[in-house]
Amino acid sequence: MSGLGGQVVVAAVGPVSGLGLFSGKRASVTIGPASAPGIQLRRERASEAALTALVSSESSWAGLPPGVPVRNTTLASGPAFFATIEHLMSALAGLGVWHAAVKFEDGPEAPILDGSALPWVAALKPALGPGAAAEPLVLRERVEVAHGDATIVAVPRARGWSYTYVLDYGVGSPIRAQRAAWEGCPEEYEAEIAPARTFSLRREAEAARAMGLFPHLTPREMVVVGDDGAPIDNAWRIANEPAAHKLLDLIGDLALLGRPLQADVVATRSGHALTHEFCRRVLAVG
Repeated sequence: MSGLGGQVVVAAVGPVSGLGLFSGKRASVTIGPASAPGIQLRRERASEAALTALVSSESSWAGLPPGVPVRNTTLASGPAFFATIEHLMSALAGLGVWHAAVKFEDGPEAPILDGSALPWVAALKPALGPGAAAEPLVLRERVEVAHGDATIVAVPRARGWSYTYVLDYGVGSPIRAQRAAWEGCPEEYEAEIAPARTFSLRREAEAARAMGLFPHLTPREMVVVGDDGAPIDNAWRIANEPAAHKLLDLIGDLALLGRPLQADVVATRSGHALTHEFCRRVLAVG
């Protein structure tokens, strides 16, 4: 794999199994060739991973305690939910796969695995074959969304794309300011972005535990950053792992557009909700 060429799923993948991040329930997903264009999410029947299916209300799917805001990417089709799909979607987009059938066999969520996209990449690679590159969605004008000090800005470019995440939690944060960027190369995605794991600060992890979240996880399974900036009972995989993981999430959420966005995108301190708003704005401007 190299450059901006496309990949297609030519053989069955999985089941890829584990526990859901929020629900703690068994989760199992299989992936196979698509019978129609796009990424199709299925349970009993097909449901395309469309932006219009995004869930944004609190506690909208089984497993979240009441009052806990949605901090992942979840799609709905009638009574069926497809929760915490961002790492899976990121791996597909990172490898250049824009046509695949994804079936949720068990649980409301995709399995969190090790908190990164690397297990998805490892499962997908043997099943891929060369295919036509996806036609990008060409951005025609500058788009910007903001919430507080979080922003996402995109400007048009002649060809290709670049996605950059700027992580800066300000003075006093145990995580130093850092950034990560990607221009569509699958090898760079696999080596520099896919290994980056989800993380939280110690105080965030303690607050989540107080709300009843993540009883099935320890700092060895989910990176918890101590007050000194070092992972508790763990170690960084790459120097800029926090920024790289936020970029991983950004790539997965932008994949909801259905194809790469031909633009220079810079996200600063943003999360899933702002990226969802950004995607809606991009589709609105055409």
